[in-house]
Amino acid sequence: MNTPPLTDIRRTVTALSEPALIRLITEIDDNGPIPPRSMGRIFPDFTSQQIRQATERANTIGLIHTRVGGGLGLTESGVLLAEVYDVTARWARRHAYPAPTGDFAGRVRHTFALLSEPWVHSALTANTGAGTPLPESEVVEPGLAGPWLLLMQWLRANPAAAGFAAGELAA
Repeated sequence: MNTPPLTDIRRTVTALSEPALIRLITEIDDNGPIPPRSMGRIFPDFTSQQIRQATERANTIGLIHTRVGGGLGLTESGVLLAEVYDVTARWARRHAYPAPTGDFAGRVRHTFALLSEPWVHSALTANTGAGTPLPESEVVEPGLAGPWLLLMQWLRANPAAAGFAAGELAA
């Protein structure tokens, strides 16, 4: 498997872990396109600046598109990222990570951060074909390989996300 460098993974995971972006993508995935001028009503817990930044980021990375007649829908890349978010959150909930209670975005953010830790990345990279047991099984267990593999597939298929993250952090 051709895995992106850990520095690229960390930058991209940070860009994809913004709570407003996670909520935007999963809201459209769960409930369909967002009608024009409905963002404030749908996301009352975010400022208009946070919503605008999440929308700009999603558009730049190619996760959303403006539908004919207005409103925001997901691109194929956005649908696939929503699946990565869902699988990641399910793993975190099943393993009470990072805590027994938490919200969807928090679980995704913490698990993405875990997946980009050097020791976890090394263990999962080494385990993708060698069948070697993973270290620290209480945190890095075979079940974590599912979200990691899905995230790696998404990252390889979406190099614009890594480019955006690198440009954003350099600015």
